[in-house]
Amino acid sequence: MEERLKGTLLASCWVCLLGCGGNQPANEPEPEDGQEERQSESLPLPTTAIAGQPVAVYPLTFLVTEETLRQAGWGEQVQSRQEALRRADSLIAVFLTERAPEADWVLPAELRRVHRQAPNMLANPDKMGTSLLRSEFERVPDPLRIQMRSLTGVVGEQWALVPASLIFFAESDGQGRAELTMVLVDVRLGRPVWRTVAEGVGPDAWTATWNALKTLVPGLP
Repeated sequence: MEERLKGTLLASCWVCLLGCGGNQPANEPEPEDGQEERQSESLPLPTTAIAGQPVAVYPLTFLVTEETLRQAGWGEQVQSRQEALRRADSLIAVFLTERAPEADWVLPAELRRVHRQAPNMLANPDKMGTSLLRSEFERVPDPLRIQMRSLTGVVGEQWALVPASLIFFAESDGQGRAELTMVLVDVRLGRPVWRTVAEGVGPDAWTATWNALKTLVPGLP
């Protein structure tokens, strides 16, 4: 048991180094206000660390579209919030299962199913505060931490992948840019161990989202 725990902590630290840029000095000063540039390259999924393990994929609960895009016709694509959220979940599910098959992805439909079986014990994944993770935390805040540990524990063991937010911005050429914040959480420790903001541009919401997802597994067509 002790050796297994040591292995778990080592894996978590390794993933954290991947997500935080392990080759950077720990004491490097942060940029001053106004000097930090917008992230243009997302960090790839740490598939090596989670290969062969069940990973609970939480549903997206936070989707916002810039008003300029709504006026340009994107409003019809995301007019129904619930339909737009489910469409995004579907794209994420297809992407993960096709382009990152190394992990055993447990998709949102399964999380919803186990919640329905024990609604008094397990939180509804569509109503949990996972969108909080669009901001950076060293530790997942309660009660979200407890809720995620309980729900993830039913369908998996240690890992949860959270699409924390999807935001669409207008580009100068008339297209739109999707910014998809993704967070990998070690639910045993209650800590985010990898986080990135994937960006993609396209003529419509779902092309932009797919292009953002593609940056998570670079090198594929």
